[in-house]
Amino acid sequence: MNQNDSSRRLFLKKTLSLTALAATPSIFPQWLHGSEIPAINLAAPGERVNLACCGIGNRGGEIIEALYNTGLANIVALCDVDMGAPHTLKTLQKFPDVPRFRDFRVMFDKMGNQIEAISVGVPDHSHFPISMLAMSLGKHVYVEKPMARTFNEVELMMSAAKKYKVVTQMGNQGHSEANYFQFKAYVDAGIIKDVTAITAHMNSARRWHGWDPNITKFPDAQPIPETLDWDTWHSAAALHEYNKDFINGQWRCWYDFGMGALGDWGAHLIDTAHEFLQLGLPTQVEAVKLEGHNKFFFPMSSTISFKFPKRGKMPPLEITWYDGVNNIPQVPNGYGVTELDPNIPPASNGKIQPAKLNPGKIIYGKDLTFKGGSHGSTLSIIPSEKALEMQSKLPAVPVSPSNHFANFLKACKGQEKCRSPFEVAGPLSQVFNLGVLAQQLNAKLVFDRKTKQITNNKLANQLLVGTPPRKGWEQYYKL
Repeated sequence: MNQNDSSRRLFLKKTLSLTALAATPSIFPQWLHGSEIPAINLAAPGERVNLACCGIGNRGGEIIEALYNTGLANIVALCDVDMGAPHTLKTLQKFPDVPRFRDFRVMFDKMGNQIEAISVGVPDHSHFPISMLAMSLGKHVYVEKPMARTFNEVELMMSAAKKYKVVTQMGNQGHSEANYFQFKAYVDAGIIKDVTAITAHMNSARRWHGWDPNITKFPDAQPIPETLDWDTWHSAAALHEYNKDFINGQWRCWYDFGMGALGDWGAHLIDTAHEFLQLGLPTQVEAVKLEGHNKFFFPMSSTISFKFPKRGKMPPLEITWYDGVNNIPQVPNGYGVTELDPNIPPASNGKIQPAKLNPGKIIYGKDLTFKGGSHGSTLSIIPSEKALEMQSKLPAVPVSPSNHFANFLKACKGQEKCRSPFEVAGPLSQVFNLGVLAQQLNAKLVFDRKTKQITNNKLANQLLVGTPPRKGWEQYYKL
């Protein structure tokens, strides 16, 4: 590390006077003052990574806590466009003396020399500029899934990671758990082979379910909260009038800001198949079924087909994605129970609702069929009779040496290699980018894997890049 512990403390003490929003204990509710912080086994000061955190509430706050709990991170800066929001208070209370910023650009200007890595837990549309600026400054990047909102943004992020030689990790945390190591071991041993079809499904209720799909305009303007920097919240996206249904996770509902159910859960369902079956990019993406389609927010239910070509000795493969409460895929005979798995986190609205089918996947090989859940949940061979027959032939599965967060921080220190770096997570995210375009346009898209262009739909091809960034944000597309 570049600084010893005492110089870090001195710098932090001086920097506090520079931040616009200094720590003010009076804003915290009484229950936060009395909360107990669990003991963390911190590494020696010189062994921790100096981490700045962009997005400190909701999922962003959970990421900070998980990174800090590894004992390998020294939290040196907190950044959020709404430091006065209730959902940021837990993080602010936990790190009361850490400098605070509402604008990541100001944070890097003032503290760039003290930052070694960043976490990015902000809405999908803002992943790109924060990550690009950080990488251009030589900072390692942990960014929540999906990597970015447009195909081109992901492409630029992959190029920047190579150009600036930084450590990167996308936050599909199951990619460091049992399913990752099992899937790899099964492929290497020839247990998972000749896969021709995968069904992936997420059928829990989503935030926009119940909204009127006959919408003809964005919601009416409401007063902007005094604590919110609404302009910076947009980053490169076109400015919208404020409405509560754009913030606090609601951004996921809108094509302008989020990636819907596919971008939210796809990285937890098909990530291992995508990597270890070497899928890369599809040749065709089709919106097979859309209910409640409109041009503003995501459908009430979607069935999307992704077709991948032959890869070496592996046959062509089709992934069929299902979302929507009643858009339940067929399951094969012998599938077994479908109740909710307590190891699978709830949907992003924090609610677990009764589901007809677990979030998960069904993998159809030539000789074997597998069912699996989400995140780190392991695969099972179905039916159970076949599982018993195969039991003695299954390979040993290694235990993960580190969770996803420790893996990133150890990679920053040169001790491990990230399991979901941009070179792996980028093409996966681009699969979701293409799927969302098919949803948005209600179309069948033909994609050229070599030129990375859509060949049958001019508008869709233009949307690979997306709308031009608003004035003042063009520079992040040139880094």
